[in-house]
Amino acid sequence: MLEATAKAHLHDHLRWVREALVWKLDGLSEYDVRRPLTLTGTNLLGLVKHNAISDARYFGDVFQRPFPEPLPRWDDPTARGSDHWATEHESRNDITDLYRRVWQHSDATINDLHLDTVGHVPWWNEDVPLFNVMVHRLSDTTRHAGHADILREGLDGSTGVDPDSTPPPGLEDHWRTRHEAIERVARTASTTAPR
Repeated sequence: MLEATAKAHLHDHLRWVREALVWKLDGLSEYDVRRPLTLTGTNLLGLVKHNAISDARYFGDVFQRPFPEPLPRWDDPTARGSDHWATEHESRNDITDLYRRVWQHSDATINDLHLDTVGHVPWWNEDVPLFNVMVHRLSDTTRHAGHADILREGLDGSTGVDPDSTPPPGLEDHWRTRHEAIERVARTASTTAPR
């Protein structure tokens, strides 16, 4: 009973955060989903691509259930880092469709295996149960969805995890006032706080 409940809980949250990550692309131009928004090149479409490849590896290779499509190999030095951005030959739909196909593949692995089924993570050099992989992928995907939250808010001010959670229009003055108050506190603290 506990295994089924824990597995369902983790799986539901993983599905939810995947959808939230992809939703961050909605309504943006091709340029905005691809452009590097940090010094290291982090961008919204790259976060989706990275999560697609990571889920395919963790829920595929680790449990000897390889994803049936070619993907950049983590052990290929020429492909290193290419999972974090989309090339000009990869469309937004190519990447989001890939991610959805990976979801189906990953979901089949999760559904077919018990939480204590052990796989081998070669890049960790460790044997781990499905439970550990699910927790790792949930935390990593949630981390990247958080990156996407910040990037999207910086692009156009959009917040929320889905269309039903976005704040209603007309709160601009509220957020501006809040921002100004926090800025004042930060400036005051920078000159008065003990070091």
